[in-house]
Amino acid sequence: MNEPVLVLNANFQPINVTSTYRAINLVLAEKATLILNGRGVIHSVSQTFPLPSVIRLTRMVKRPRPVVAFTRKEIFRRDNFTCQYCGKKTSKLTVDHVIPRRLGGKTNWRNVVAACPRCNHQKGGMTPEQSGMYPIKLPQNPPSSATYLFGKHLNQNNKWEDFLIGW
Repeated sequence: MNEPVLVLNANFQPINVTSTYRAINLVLAEKATLILNGRGVIHSVSQTFPLPSVIRLTRMVKRPRPVVAFTRKEIFRRDNFTCQYCGKKTSKLTVDHVIPRRLGGKTNWRNVVAACPRCNHQKGGMTPEQSGMYPIKLPQNPPSSATYLFGKHLNQNNKWEDFLIGW
């Protein structure tokens, strides 16, 4: 019942990911309609309900443009779980400030990269010029596209791809 369900606005724009339990309640309350059933059914004593994979709200909901939260997990995801100095893919990553905080570097998307512990230690509190270590890819804000925002659920829900591409 905690499987992710893609929620579409009335114009089919992806706006959220919710649990199966919440999605079934929205459909039963007639606040949403079932678009895609990719998981089978759930049985109650007297009825059978489809388990939704994608639902669409019946009314248009206005909401602000989504922004990716600034967290360690999102930094690693933006950098594809790869050290930005040596290019090694690892699960043991650290966060490195390209311009160290003690030299006025900010903690934001444009100054923070994922680094393996070895590279982070080697670079230390130096600037890229002092250490000779430059990030492979310049740090930027991650895209706020629907594919990026809800793409982390795609590996288990490949049927969502049709709804995410184009927004």
